[in-house]
Amino acid sequence: MKVILKNNVPKLGTLGQVVDVSDGYARNFLFPRNLALLASAGNLTKIEETKKVQAKNLVKMTEEAKVIAEKIEKSSCTIRVKTGESDKLFGSVTNQDIVDAAKKEGLELDKKLIELEKPIKELGLYHVAIKLTGEIIPKLKVWVVKEEV
Repeated sequence: MKVILKNNVPKLGTLGQVVDVSDGYARNFLFPRNLALLASAGNLTKIEETKKVQAKNLVKMTEEAKVIAEKIEKSSCTIRVKTGESDKLFGSVTNQDIVDAAKKEGLELDKKLIELEKPIKELGLYHVAIKLTGEIIPKLKVWVVKEEV
């Protein structure tokens, strides 16, 4: 059965691609999850219109992400933490801690976008990657300092 993919499907194809799949796979998996349409002339035109709209949205989102990325690159935030005798942190700095500190600086971030290479368990300056899109990944300066008692 020939179907048109409405979304990217791993190991099968991308949006708008016409693929040949078994009848059962189409009826039991692709159609119920709204991932594909039966290949016909009318459905092909629908998918082409959808592609155009998504392309416009992608351009708009990329431009917005660039503006946000510039703001992130220029910003820095400070996180005050409790430490032990040898300046080791009690626990570690989490994504939520970074989001809270960034909010104080006027940045609205989602904790799912923050990519920590390894847990922050020491004082110092860290450059934390914020994955806005696949290509736009600015780095936020995060200062981890000792909390004054």
